[in-house]
Amino acid sequence: MRKKIYLTKATETKNALELSAENAVSLQNIKGTGRVIVDSDSLAFVYLAEDDQDYTYIYLPEAVWPEVHAAIENQKTIEAIFKDGRMELVQLKEELQYLIENIEGNSNYGEEMVSKVEAIFGSNS
Repeated sequence: MRKKIYLTKATETKNALELSAENAVSLQNIKGTGRVIVDSDSLAFVYLAEDDQDYTYIYLPEAVWPEVHAAIENQKTIEAIFKDGRMELVQLKEELQYLIENIEGNSNYGEEMVSKVEAIFGSNS
């Protein structure tokens, strides 16, 4: 069964943005794939991680987008923090840039998703 983790807390450090779940989550042997998909219904970007058996969906909901955008602009590392370690969200910046370009003005993602992405990540933000 696929796990879903919602990273709703953002903490900035000198060189990184640390994202964590409201409740400490334990994940072992998980590694990032460098791939991101969109969940328009949940207003979230979903980073894909995997272990030997299945994917783990790491949700980056709208609540953390401003911090993610700032971290990307400031060239900070973005990490998911778990109870038993941390994982850099490799390729996140590149994947988000690609997705944002596709989402802007594209009603296939839903009006609300498009307007929220444009407001936070748009070229005028």
